[in-house]
Amino acid sequence: MPGTVQSVERAAAILRLLATEPEPVPLGQVATALGLAKPTAHGLLRTLQDVGFVDQDPPTGGYLVGADLLHLGSTPLDLNELRSAALNWVDTLAARTGEASLLAAWRDGEVVVAHVVLAPGPAGGRQVLPLHASAHGKVLLAFDPGAARSVRGRELEAHTFRTITEPAALQRALADVRDTGWAAVVEEAEPGCAAIAAPVRDRGGYVVAAVGLEGPVARICDDRLRPRADLAAEVVAVARSTSRALGHGART
Repeated sequence: MPGTVQSVERAAAILRLLATEPEPVPLGQVATALGLAKPTAHGLLRTLQDVGFVDQDPPTGGYLVGADLLHLGSTPLDLNELRSAALNWVDTLAARTGEASLLAAWRDGEVVVAHVVLAPGPAGGRQVLPLHASAHGKVLLAFDPGAARSVRGRELEAHTFRTITEPAALQRALADVRDTGWAAVVEEAEPGCAAIAAPVRDRGGYVVAAVGLEGPVARICDDRLRPRADLAAEVVAVARSTSRALGHGART
């Protein structure tokens, strides 16, 4: 049987220590209480701080349990908050590409559109996207455990003749999404429509939404029906900027 991971044990011990103290705990006290060298304790605290599980009190320099840890298991980020953080970047994607740009999240068993720009075409007025047949849905299936659980053992509906309905084929497609960092569909949800989407992460690195664009196949794909690399790069860049707006990658 594999052994335990020492750094994880130490990080858990730090969190337990901070959770029992009513006031911020100085670095030296953390190190002494847990029998750690100061540089080791500092490295662990900084890592926990980067993911939002620990906060540093500015006046004292001491450490305390972070807000993100306290919110674990709580209600997912409100769609209005998500929309507010992503609004400018989704607008930017639409302006740069001239295509309908959408932000969507996994809520109550559906891929719900939180914000859409320039949608007179294929995007229409839809508020829900097909989970296994849309680029946004594939991103969420690839990275969100709840979305992934929802399709296990379920028959996948064919929206067009191109829709992936075989579970094994879908899993291969999702593995590609995780490898490349973005998803694309070509006429899987609607005839003549293609889309590209990428994951949006929160401060802790968890995928909370997908952002992307969709439009006619002739504009989204090249002559071999492959998603255009320049559009994929735009989508990934906007997804990263939106993630930063939610605190992902922030250093304190």
